[in-house]
Amino acid sequence: MTIIIKICGITTIDAACAARDAGADLIGFVFAPSRRRVSVAAAAEIARQVAGVGRVGVFVNQPLAVVQDTARRCCLDYVQLHGGEPPAYCRAVGWPIIKAMPVGPGFDPAAAAAAYPAEYILLDSLVPGQAGGTGVAFDWRRASGFTAGLPGPFIVAGGLTPANVGEAIRILRPAGIDVSGGVETAGAKDAAKIRQFVAAARAAQEGGETCSPA
Repeated sequence: MTIIIKICGITTIDAACAARDAGADLIGFVFAPSRRRVSVAAAAEIARQVAGVGRVGVFVNQPLAVVQDTARRCCLDYVQLHGGEPPAYCRAVGWPIIKAMPVGPGFDPAAAAAAYPAEYILLDSLVPGQAGGTGVAFDWRRASGFTAGLPGPFIVAGGLTPANVGEAIRILRPAGIDVSGGVETAGAKDAAKIRQFVAAARAAQEGGETCSPA
C-alpha cells in the first residue's frame, strides 16, 4: 500500500495546488482555533477550485451539526476529530473519520483505538493545552513498541519535516503521515518544502512496507 501523505493547515489556493502538484494525497483545512484556521467559505472555494486531492476537515469538540454542515459545504472526504469527542459522536458524524490521539504517559493506544469507528487513528504529540499543530515530535522508537497492537491503520503527525520524515516512516511504518508547520517558511506553506517532504516520504517507503488497512 502506498503511504498516505497529508499536508495540513491549508489556507490558500496556491498552497492547495502546491500540495496536489507535489503528489500529496490529502489536504487539511483547520476549522478549530489555530493560526492556520480557515473560514468555511474560504475552504469551500479552495475545494471548488482545486481538484485531484482529497480533503480533510479538522475539528476540535465542535457541535455535530456544525461539523456535518461544514463537511457538506466543503465537500470533505474525511472528518478529523482532534478533541475529546466520544465514540458515539464519531459514529454520528456520517463521514469517514480520522481520530487524533495524543501519545503520552499511560497511553493505551490499542484500547483507545478499538473503541472508535475510525478509518484511521492519528498519533500526535501530547502537549498540554494544545490539540495539535505543535511542531513537537513524540518518541517514535518508544511508540514502535505499541503500534503493532493497533486494531487498524494509523497516521503519524507531530514535528515532521523533510529532514526527519524518512526516519519516522522507517521506524513506525505508518499508513500515513501528516505535516503542517514542517513545510512552512515564516508561517506560510512553502512549495519547495512540500515537494521535498513528499519526495523524502516516497523514498523512505521504497525501503520497507507500510501498515495496511484492516
